Amino acid sequence: MPPSTRTRRAFLALVGGGAAAVGCGTASGRDGIPPTTLRYQGWAGTVTPAELAENLGYLGDVRLRWVGNTTSGPQDIQSAAAGDVDFGGAFNGAVVKMAAAEAPVTAVISYYGVDRARYNGLYVLRDSPLRDARDLTGKRVAMNTLGAHSEAFLDTFLERSGLERDAAASVERLALPPVNTEQALRKGQIDAAVLGDILRDKALEHGGLRALSDDHRLLGSFSAGTYVMADRFLAAHPRVAETFVTGVARALEWSRRTPRDRVVARMERIVRARRRNEDLDPLRYWRSYGVDGTGGRIAARELAVWARWLERRGDIRGGTPDLSRIFTNDYNRYPAGS
Repeated sequence: MPPSTRTRRAFLALVGGGAAAVGCGTASGRDGIPPTTLRYQGWAGTVTPAELAENLGYLGDVRLRWVGNTTSGPQDIQSAAAGDVDFGGAFNGAVVKMAAAEAPVTAVISYYGVDRARYNGLYVLRDSPLRDARDLTGKRVAMNTLGAHSEAFLDTFLERSGLERDAAASVERLALPPVNTEQALRKGQIDAAVLGDILRDKALEHGGLRALSDDHRLLGSFSAGTYVMADRFLAAHPRVAETFVTGVARALEWSRRTPRDRVVARMERIVRARRRNEDLDPLRYWRSYGVDGTGGRIAARELAVWARWLERRGDIRGGTPDLSRIFTNDYNRYPAGS
């Protein structure tokens, strides 16, 4: 199967089929862009590990070229598979699902995760009668997107709480724009919400909420998402990939060992310098990238847990995909265990 066909098949798997696959198969070359310039998508008001690595001077002769902001992790890695960008990042469940659909991409480094400082919580109003997983039966739970990290956390919470399959299926999942979720919860338009990072912290500052669970309490610390790169790029430019991955690894460790106020101050300078008219307020809530492994090294178990989740949902068939073909640490030269 040619790469363009695999890419289209993988994207349709991620979006559930239909006519949404706009731009698939658009990889038509780099239009004169040198391989040492990596195109990528960002997030408004956020400094990604890759952007931090470049600012710290850890990417050597490799440069980043921002081509716009992404709408979601699945969209970002589809763009990487299609050749529209040179790397993209997403929740590991989305990465496994794309790989199971034979997309020609490989995960090369973890870039976000869950720890005591960075996690997603499941929240209800303080005076809500909802107290445990069973109370969610037939109720509406909102999250930023379906089929990704938030829904995986919710499903895991329901399963580990002993909720039967039919009862868990009756929990209505709703995708809402993140900026509207807290308001919808407070107005009673939904019964519970999955909130993380700045949205969680701002909601808690406003008061009146209570957590039913969070993914750190449920699963402990773990790396949750990876950067992927197209196999054709890795084969053609291994040195560039090694420089990029190792630089990101160094940036992750710099953020881990540097006092938080210094990290935030540098991030604020980065956002100001790129002149995209962004709100700096989200950076005030930055606590951690949450990556668990040293230098962002990927562990098979971090993909295996979501592969099993996808199998239970029926999103992938034919057994668990070969995880050794989905990721590699070969481009990461950051010393393990440092």
